[in-house]
Amino acid sequence: MRRPPTRPLAVLAAAGMLVLAGCGTATSEPRDAASSDDAGGTIRAHEVMRLTQPHAETGMTLLEGPTFGTDGRLVVVDVTAPEGEPKVMSVDVGKKTVRPLHTDGRGAYTSAQFSPHDGRLYLTDYLHGEIVSLDAGGGDAKTFFSGEVDGAPMNPDDIAFDQDGNLYVSDSRGLSEGVAHGRVVRVSRDGAQADVLADGLAATNGVSFDADYHGLWFSELTENRISYLQLDEQGEVTSRHTAIRVDGGIAQTDSIAVDADGNLYVGLHGRPAMAVYSPHGERLATIEPPAEAEGLKSATNVAITPGGTKAYMTVSGPAGGYLYTFDALAEGTRQSNGG
Repeated sequence: MRRPPTRPLAVLAAAGMLVLAGCGTATSEPRDAASSDDAGGTIRAHEVMRLTQPHAETGMTLLEGPTFGTDGRLVVVDVTAPEGEPKVMSVDVGKKTVRPLHTDGRGAYTSAQFSPHDGRLYLTDYLHGEIVSLDAGGGDAKTFFSGEVDGAPMNPDDIAFDQDGNLYVSDSRGLSEGVAHGRVVRVSRDGAQADVLADGLAATNGVSFDADYHGLWFSELTENRISYLQLDEQGEVTSRHTAIRVDGGIAQTDSIAVDADGNLYVGLHGRPAMAVYSPHGERLATIEPPAEAEGLKSATNVAITPGGTKAYMTVSGPAGGYLYTFDALAEGTRQSNGG
């Protein structure tokens, strides 16, 4: 790195080590009363289980990309897991058990999503600029996409699928250099075509369709803002505007999930919390662990149970990588199931 890392996705390969900077419908505990510093009040999340501890080889652990499979299990990736440790895990949230799903000696996977087209699990390899797919059991690894897009390599971060199975990818290119070279890229479902939908972005991070697939939300980490791309029926951009400015203080915008009512759940890097906004930009709530929870630094992403309101967010820090649960404001859909 040329400067101190700003978030958990600035990745450097050195001496074989990775250093990274920066289901049911049952409800959770009742919400706490509104706190004085968060518009809309605070929803207290509660610990489900610890999934990982900091790795000796990388000095940290970082959970991301929670997404429910058709078997009801939650798939989670550990961005910093070294070779031999599980890089993709399958979690039974009811039994509170976890089993390894995939590992390899190369990938730094920052998101996970199941395709509506072929049912395979797609992972973004931020370090190597690739998108990898696995079968539902974690095997049959294939490189789905790699190489340059419009003459420049990608640092793919998160994925959103449209209803036809095309991928919309947040490309965080330029983060390590501190320049606004980030992009939103659409990759056809066969991996043969890649097009830039938006560029000149400041560390593009979260990406998610709205509730009706009429547009795409995306966040920019180093500007703490969320923008909206309106799309036509062919997936072409018809307009773009800044929609929400996140008052995060020392925290920065991470991944985005959208529930059935169109509300946005925005992960915060630098604070173990998520901010919730209405599609009109109103701050509805802040979701965070109890005050006594220590050693947690970031809440990267969330998956809301499809058809239910039970939500699971990935939270990480020096204490390890955890799953926390809370009651979402509306039911889960594909847009609120990882990314």
